[in-house]
Amino acid sequence: MEQITGAEALMLSLKAEGVKTIFGYPGGSIMPTYDALYDYTMGEKKAFEHILVRHEQAAAHAAEGYARVSGKVGVTLVTSGPGVTNTLTGVADAMMDSTPIVVIAGQVATNVLGSDAFQEVDLVSVSQPITKWAYQIRRAEDIAWAVSRAFYIAKSGRPGPVVLDFTKNAQTQKFDYKPTKVDFIRSYIPSPEPSAETIQAAADLLNAAKKPMALVGQGVELGNAQEELKEFLEKADIPAGRTLMGLSALPSNHKLNMGMLGMHGSYSVNLKEQEADVIIAIGMRFSDRVTGDLKRYAKQAKIIHLDIDPSEIDKNVKTTVAVIGDCKVSLPALTALVNKADHSDWKESFQPLRQKEIDNVITPATKPTSGPLLMGEVAHDVAKATNSEAILVTDVGQNQMMSARYFKYHKSRSIATSGGLGTMGYGLPAAMGATYGAPDRTVCCFMGDGGLQMVIQELGTIMEYHIPVKMVLLNNNFLGNVRQWQDMFFGHKRSFTPMTNPDFGKIAEAYNIPFCRVSKREELADAINEMINTDGPFLLETIIKPDANVEPMTAPGQAVNEMMLNVEC
Repeated sequence: MEQITGAEALMLSLKAEGVKTIFGYPGGSIMPTYDALYDYTMGEKKAFEHILVRHEQAAAHAAEGYARVSGKVGVTLVTSGPGVTNTLTGVADAMMDSTPIVVIAGQVATNVLGSDAFQEVDLVSVSQPITKWAYQIRRAEDIAWAVSRAFYIAKSGRPGPVVLDFTKNAQTQKFDYKPTKVDFIRSYIPSPEPSAETIQAAADLLNAAKKPMALVGQGVELGNAQEELKEFLEKADIPAGRTLMGLSALPSNHKLNMGMLGMHGSYSVNLKEQEADVIIAIGMRFSDRVTGDLKRYAKQAKIIHLDIDPSEIDKNVKTTVAVIGDCKVSLPALTALVNKADHSDWKESFQPLRQKEIDNVITPATKPTSGPLLMGEVAHDVAKATNSEAILVTDVGQNQMMSARYFKYHKSRSIATSGGLGTMGYGLPAAMGATYGAPDRTVCCFMGDGGLQMVIQELGTIMEYHIPVKMVLLNNNFLGNVRQWQDMFFGHKRSFTPMTNPDFGKIAEAYNIPFCRVSKREELADAINEMINTDGPFLLETIIKPDANVEPMTAPGQAVNEMMLNVEC
């Protein structure tokens, strides 16, 4: 067998893992790999599509977006030093949100490691706290094993990011390549087998419950257990709230879907958590944005927690019964043991609270008759124009909360957002990745004027590859979420939140991206239709009310049942 370089071995190893798309940016220490990549993207050996981003952070976020909507591992290829440190925000984001990505970074040669060589950084030490695994490849012979192990770790169990530090000499060494498949690691148990005893104990609690409630998280989608979830909820007749990350795990129009959990979630769901006698949390981590004041959270309820990660059990909320395992396995086992139930009275008790929110918040936010454009109506109208079939990608801030609240989700894997880390600048590159992860679906990216300008250079990537992202800019000339908190809690001292923005239309024109600016309500429908029906990318700038607030809201330190329907500033 003819010997090949480590760089080509990487190509063969990625091909063996089924990789089709790579998001990256070349540089000195990864140049041998990019030399090999040329033949695998443009030559006879073509196997991949490489997307040249304009900043390495965008490569990591694009890989996240790809992974979130496809269920596959996203791949990023960058150089050493600042190249890979630029990706670490995306790596941390992926770790917080359980997103499977593999970041492959060039590194200086082994003979100069530790010498402060040009663009050297101790990547393994830097990245270990924010990855599932970080490893330095020093020999070409280790490439096949390391890549296979990286993909296995990234996608198995609770998914997450892996970083491979690829020394330059390992890229150039020639050796006899042998394919390797890693599907077992001693002491690593990615999917514990749920115990029959805990499943029975959970079933007993649910069968005795008068006011059961389910909290549905992203773990359901990560486990591909959407159908198992519906079968369980329908048999046990349990009303459900969904976390921000788990919004598309249960269709918006499902009869047992009561709305979104959390600080800016649904009024009825937040209040009813404090009445439920049994709460079953499925693939969610009891984030502080969901629980509010932990000392007063659901003290009346027995808690059942289904999760694949044992470290989440009792981390924030003390459980009565913990079922550790993949919900794809534990949910059907639990469904078999629960009684066919009828909780009509309990479900109907949500309705007055839901109607109160409709009257006081939803209708005014989505169907105003006068005044400036509102974030809610833009999100509502875009969702309607796409028949609620589109993928929603958001940035972070008011745009995130309002679009998540007013979009509808009929298909699984329909939302990509930065939940745990709350990364401004996530939206645009994640949307780019999402179009490659789900090429047959429309991808709508909602951004604020602050978040867009953190990654505005990626309009160049969109231009070059004609990436069909439908970009919706909610422009209020503020860092809106911070401004809302300043008005509420800091006496209206708007410290460095007003923004003087550029002419986004001229910027779009420079990047040859179709553009429309809307400030009047009567112009909105036609502009949205133009955006949806345009082949390729489109930037729709909407000029929205500058001091509009996200409602309802549970303020920091409040219990979830102290949620304010209308925010008083």
